[in-house]
Amino acid sequence: MNTPLTLLNNLTPSQFLSEYWQKKPLLIKAAMPNFSGLLTPNELAGLACEDAVQSRLIMQKNLKWRVQQGPFDDEDFANLPEKNWTLLVQSVNHHLPEAANLLSMFDFIPHARLDDLMVSYAPDGGGVGPHFDSYDVFLLQGSGKRLWRVSSQQDLTLVKDAPLRILQHFNAEQEWLLEAGDMLYLPPHIAHWGVAVGDDCMTYSIGFRAPKHQELASEFLNYMQDKVKLDGMYADADLTLQNHPAEISSAMTTKVNAVLAQIKWNVQDVEQFLGMYISEPNQEVIFEPPKKLNLTVFDRHIAEQGIALDLKSQMLFLQQSDQTQFFVNGETICFNGKNAELLKNLADKRTLAPQKIDDVVLLKQLLDWYSLGYLSFDR
Repeated sequence: MNTPLTLLNNLTPSQFLSEYWQKKPLLIKAAMPNFSGLLTPNELAGLACEDAVQSRLIMQKNLKWRVQQGPFDDEDFANLPEKNWTLLVQSVNHHLPEAANLLSMFDFIPHARLDDLMVSYAPDGGGVGPHFDSYDVFLLQGSGKRLWRVSSQQDLTLVKDAPLRILQHFNAEQEWLLEAGDMLYLPPHIAHWGVAVGDDCMTYSIGFRAPKHQELASEFLNYMQDKVKLDGMYADADLTLQNHPAEISSAMTTKVNAVLAQIKWNVQDVEQFLGMYISEPNQEVIFEPPKKLNLTVFDRHIAEQGIALDLKSQMLFLQQSDQTQFFVNGETICFNGKNAELLKNLADKRTLAPQKIDDVVLLKQLLDWYSLGYLSFDR
């Protein structure tokens, strides 16, 4: 079984975070020595044909790039050239339990930072061109080989009007040939270019989200709309005659500024926002409610089978002084004591072992989440 030490080239997770995380690349040969992938090229293509799966075909010809969005069909794949194309499938962990298990090996990074597992397939020469990412990524090689060229260049100018974020200039400083089980860690804004060497090259990209400051600000202000309550209305009993009726006076600006200055927030507001924002699923995510169960049958199933988060679910928690606040797919609820410890375990491990749930309030909450499709017995 692989451990963080194997994954990280015999570094402890603490050493990796201190020396490499968001600082510099790390090549890890034989990070997963027996790893050759989680699915075949045909299985990946099958996923790309499903409506609920995000996928892209990227092709290069005569120095021109073309991108086609999925879902695809058999004819799309039959008409592809022999070389120089790539199939990308996003969020494979939402559809494949083995992919979710792979992500669990990266638990030394908080779940709040995890984005998804993207899997790519390419024949010889396939790739997506020289580019940079705005997030941290581990590039784990499955079947085949891929040559990675890496640069710490400061020039990140992009090719104009290209359908992809292709770098206009790329000056490779290092290059490595990755084979099955090898892995490359890249921090944000490191320029890189991966090219398939030979056929059936499959790469597993474990990405960690890093929202832009502007995105955080916009989403937080949206969240605060429902929190802000200001009494009263604009009043100007002291209004004086203006020389220009179309002019916005300094007096009006001062009054409105004083009203807006009443908008305040504290660290608790930020905590609440983060939990809801980070756990909120993407718009493309759809939960499928299962067959309804009554409380007695549900209780028996947990005792016999245990239960797990659905592959698409995100569950986080915030420890407070007297209770623990849990965030599940953008929804929030608080528990304390033994119940909180049980739910923390579910959030950390994404699964609960078979056990008897003694507290009916907790049992009903679990049933509610199950009925929404947030929990599953399938794991």
